[in-house]
Amino acid sequence: MDELRELVESFFEAVSFEEGGRPSYAALHDLFIEDGKLIRSGPGDPEILTVTQFAASRGELFETGRLTSFRETESAATTESFGNVAHRLSTYRKEGVLNGARFGAEGVISTQFVRLAGAWKMSSMAWDDERPGLVIPERYR
Repeated sequence: MDELRELVESFFEAVSFEEGGRPSYAALHDLFIEDGKLIRSGPGDPEILTVTQFAASRGELFETGRLTSFRETESAATTESFGNVAHRLSTYRKEGVLNGARFGAEGVISTQFVRLAGAWKMSSMAWDDERPGLVIPERYR
């Protein structure tokens, strides 16, 4: 569904910026429902944030000069919907500079959507990066 793809693309555009550029974290509020959640999973406990908390935490990294560039893109996706609910499983690539060091990773994001008053919004987004012992299955690529 084009609307859902566009929402995910808008998310990646909002969090991505080149060296010398500026992220658009405030734009995330327009993409999510009011109580939307962003969940970074990994080998330890997950980081579970509201949209406001996520924007503030990433904004602090940017404002303090710790995060000087970031680019995230979707490389593959599968979308399913039923009525006013939908789910998109996306494979992503990200890269940037944090604390002066280049980093990069690939992973999978699970995004849930709901249609409110005829418009799709994200309700939650949860992701995990590939790492030793956790490899993205070929069917997701």
